[in-house]
Amino acid sequence: MNILLIIVAIIAVILLFTGGLVESLQFLLWVGIVLLVLAVIVWLVRMLTGRKSV
Repeated sequence: MNILLIIVAIIAVILLFTGGLVESLQFLLWVGIVLLVLAVIVWLVRMLTGRKSV
């Protein structure tokens, strides 16, 4: 699960930069923001519940 979370965060950052630099692809900015928020929520839930994957 940790690897998936890292991959989602990296994709979110890439989409944020792409959406910010290319004005015609501005929808990618919103997709990146949504993915980043989801990654943060999942990380917070994992930290608060103390669940560790093997």
